[in-house]
Amino acid sequence: MYATERQQQILAVARRDGRVDVTGLARDLDVTPETVRRDLTVLERHGRVRRVHGGAIPVERLGFEPAVADREGVLTGEKERIAKAALEELPDGGSLILDAGTTTVRLAELLPIDRELTVVTHALPVATVLAARPNVTLHLVGGTVRGRTLATVGDWALRSLADIHADVLFLGTNGLTVEHGLTTPDFAEVAVKRALVAAARRTVVLADHSKFGRTDLAIVATLSQVDTIVTDSGLDVELAGEIESAGPRVVRA
Repeated sequence: MYATERQQQILAVARRDGRVDVTGLARDLDVTPETVRRDLTVLERHGRVRRVHGGAIPVERLGFEPAVADREGVLTGEKERIAKAALEELPDGGSLILDAGTTTVRLAELLPIDRELTVVTHALPVATVLAARPNVTLHLVGGTVRGRTLATVGDWALRSLADIHADVLFLGTNGLTVEHGLTTPDFAEVAVKRALVAAARRTVVLADHSKFGRTDLAIVATLSQVDTIVTDSGLDVELAGEIESAGPRVVRA
């Protein structure tokens, strides 16, 4: 068995059972405990599990929301492909909203310089990327800055977004399932994300394959409210078909 196959099997067991232990995995997979520990280290580096004494727990069981700095180095190749594919969803010239998140930051970095664009964002990292662009008219939504995501939340942000109607929203998510749609762990974030959806004519979700099959505390939107989902080739083709049956087009970059 290849290492990637073994790691996927470990992750599946962790999600099924709520945790895994090194000794049990070594026995069941017929490998050394050192091999299991290396696999768990790789899975933790990719944001799939959190190491605990003797084993690991899948991140979705922790109610754990990694900070921006912790997510920047996770699945970077996949996020690059997603951001490049998302460029096809841009209006020729017009207005867009960029949600907070490491993939939307990468999209901001890739925005073309040969067309006039109006960009609305509540994410400080996105604003930092675009503030000096001569072809971008940038509107930064005010509010209380949430340290974990470096995005503004609260009543001030919601009042500002109520006055906006953009051509397209590029939205991030913590979790995505056919049953519950888009979810996130924080209620302040979910209120802003709902306002973002209401403020745009089209919604394009940017989500790497690790977000699929995960459900967090608060529901942002159903899949019927989403026009397109841009993800990476790690998403199972069968699951992509189930998602498309629920409404949105799925692009696997």
